Amino acid sequence: MLLFLLLSLQQCQEPSYSQSWRDINYAGDELSSHCLDIYVPKEEQDMYPAVVIIYGSAFFGDDMKEKAMEVFGKTLLKNGFAVVSINHRSSRDEIFPAQVQDVKAALRFIRARGSMYQIDTSFVGITGYSSGGHLSAFAGTSGSVETKTVGMESVEIEGDLGMYTDHSSRVNAVVDWFGPIDFQSMDSCGSSMVHNAPDSPESILIGGPIQDKDELCALANPITYVDADDPPFLILHGDEDPLVPHCQSEMLSQALQKAGVPAEYILIEGAQHGPGVFEKENFRRMSEFFVAEYEKVKNKIPNTEL
Repeated sequence: MLLFLLLSLQQCQEPSYSQSWRDINYAGDELSSHCLDIYVPKEEQDMYPAVVIIYGSAFFGDDMKEKAMEVFGKTLLKNGFAVVSINHRSSRDEIFPAQVQDVKAALRFIRARGSMYQIDTSFVGITGYSSGGHLSAFAGTSGSVETKTVGMESVEIEGDLGMYTDHSSRVNAVVDWFGPIDFQSMDSCGSSMVHNAPDSPESILIGGPIQDKDELCALANPITYVDADDPPFLILHGDEDPLVPHCQSEMLSQALQKAGVPAEYILIEGAQHGPGVFEKENFRRMSEFFVAEYEKVKNKIPNTEL
C-alpha cells in the first residue's frame, strides 16, 4: 500500500512558502492525530484562499501530514493557495466515522480561525489521494450533515470535536485523487487486492467484513450524500490502478453529474495508484481547477463564509 507514496523528483523538493505554523491541534486535545500544519505562499499578500490536503494511508496513518505536503504543497503554494495539511485518527485508533469527524473538525477550525493565519475563509478547497481522496470526497458530498441513517444503522457525521461546532464544515471545491468510494464493489470491478477480506483496510475501517456490513458501507460511501448543493469536483484516476479500481471514480462522477453537480472526471491512460497520476500535467489541472473555483467565489460571495 506504500506504492502510491512514490513521488516524482520535483514533488519531493522543499515547498516554497514564506511562513508556516506546525502541529496546531484543531480538536482541543493532545492527540498528534488531531494536528494540522499551515503554510502560506512566498508571494506576499494579506490573505490567501486555502486548500486542505489529506494523505493516503489505507486509513491506517494517523500522523502523515508531511507526506501530503510533499505531494501537493509546492504546486498549491506556487498558485497562491495557503496549504493546510491535516492528520486524522487511523482506523486502528477508531473506526468510521471518526476519520470523517476529524476532517470536519479541521474544516470548522479553519473557518473559525483561518484569518489568524492569513487565510481568506471565503474559499476552502480540499484534496487528497487514495484514502485521503475518499475523505475529501466525503467532505464534499456530506456538507453539514449532522447524522445519517441507513436501515438500522445511524452515525454521527458532523461530530462535536473542537471548540467551533457552530462553524461550517462545508468546502468550496474538491479534487479527489483515486479515492475508494463504494467499498463493496471494489473486488468485482478489477482490484488485485482483496478488499472483501476481513482484514482489508475497508473492513478494518468499518469494523467488520464489508460484505457483512451493507448499511455501514452505504453510510461510508460519499455517493450516499450527493445532492445538488455539493461543490464542484475534479476527479483523477489511473486506468491501471491495481488497488483502487477506476470504477470507483466513475461511480462518483456519474452520481454527481446526475445530481447536477459540476464534476470533471479524468481517466489517465497507463497510470497506476499514484505512479502516472502524480505528474506535472495533473498537478496543473488541480491548480487551475482550484483557481477557477476561487475566482467564482470571489465574484459571488467575497469575504463571506459558507
